Amino acid sequence: MKIKVKIKEKERQSIGIDTPFIKLDAFLKFCGAAESGGHAKSMVNDGMVRLNGEVCLQRGKKVRPGDEVEVLNVIYKIENDGT
Repeated sequence: MKIKVKIKEKERQSIGIDTPFIKLDAFLKFCGAAESGGHAKSMVNDGMVRLNGEVCLQRGKKVRPGDEVEVLNVIYKIENDGT
């Protein structure tokens, strides 16, 4: 018996920030991936978050425009708001 598996493509979203950087845990709350700071902390500590393709365990890591954060099958591209 053969089973065909269809892999769901990851959703992509662009998120603009108007500062030079944002900390990873604050970004997870800002983009709506985490409900609270505690939820963001546990997501990072559990290895659920990738920054530029690598698992990031530092919730205070600075995320800058041009970076990509992947969490829960969504890739968030950080862009400069330019304001």
